[in-house]
Amino acid sequence: MTEATRSIVFRVLDRIFPKAPDFHRLLTEQALQVVHTVSLLVDFMEHADPAIAKQIKADEHAADRLKIHNLHTLNEAFSTPFDREDIYRAIMDLDEVVNYCKSTVNEMDVLGVGPDMYTTEMARLLLQGVKALATGFSLLASQPVRSADSADTGRKAERRVEKLYRKALADLFQGDDYLNMFKRREIYRHLSNAADRMAHCANTLHDIVVKAC
Repeated sequence: MTEATRSIVFRVLDRIFPKAPDFHRLLTEQALQVVHTVSLLVDFMEHADPAIAKQIKADEHAADRLKIHNLHTLNEAFSTPFDREDIYRAIMDLDEVVNYCKSTVNEMDVLGVGPDMYTTEMARLLLQGVKALATGFSLLASQPVRSADSADTGRKAERRVEKLYRKALADLFQGDDYLNMFKRREIYRHLSNAADRMAHCANTLHDIVVKAC
């Protein structure tokens, strides 16, 4: 086969059987975007700076564009390195973590609620969890066992958030300042929901590892 013929054959094969997109890289990039947003959330909880809240809102738009790009890539992919449904769930759950970060700062602004020790610690635990997810997705192709360990770290972070969430509610519903109670409960709930989505994504990461082994 001549070089020219070989080139034609390869081009035809690429059209019939296009290469699978690098979903390991795409999911890692999306997870790192989440890490960036949650890092801003921690900064906001520590300093209560309105400028940081604006950055979080801008981050949500960037994360949404990344989600749309990844979903389009998934829809157009001829084949995927692992289950399509798992990829879809990971994309959506990562995006929901960012959405809850935005909802948290939005409602803190609207309700006139500032950070407290519970919101700050919950944000820090959430950051630990999403960092573990980013590590897990980055190792998925080369070191799947370590990816599973990262998924477990993410789930443990979520359990710690939930434990803190319950403690926050128990402390909150003391006294008779009912308006403050209901305002803060909404903020705590957003952070708890963000952690729940993080745990869903960790479960998906673990499922991918189990199916691959």
